[in-house]
Amino acid sequence: MIFITAKFRVRPEHADRWPEITADFTRATRAEPGCLWFDWSRSVEDPTEYVLVEAFRDDEAGAEHVQSAHFKAAQQTLPPHLVETPRIVNMNVPQDDWSLLGEMAVPGQE
Repeated sequence: MIFITAKFRVRPEHADRWPEITADFTRATRAEPGCLWFDWSRSVEDPTEYVLVEAFRDDEAGAEHVQSAHFKAAQQTLPPHLVETPRIVNMNVPQDDWSLLGEMAVPGQE
């Protein structure tokens, strides 16, 4: 799978509305057949920073994502709300779902 984490620094005046601003893009991406997950989180230390954790089935699914109409629309509509260009980590990982964090196993959930 392609595993991606990206950090978005949102302009302070738009930070509280970021989930609403990205709602159509998020919904459309989650509906892609090759999308495994697409989840936003807000930093507890910096309320203007959002972290996007996303995964796609394979390179083909990733390519379909960046070529989609909703991705192209997001390239136009999201940057005006940002302080800087988002930062990203993008890796191919030889798995297709989350693994268990064995070092913090919950008894009975192994």
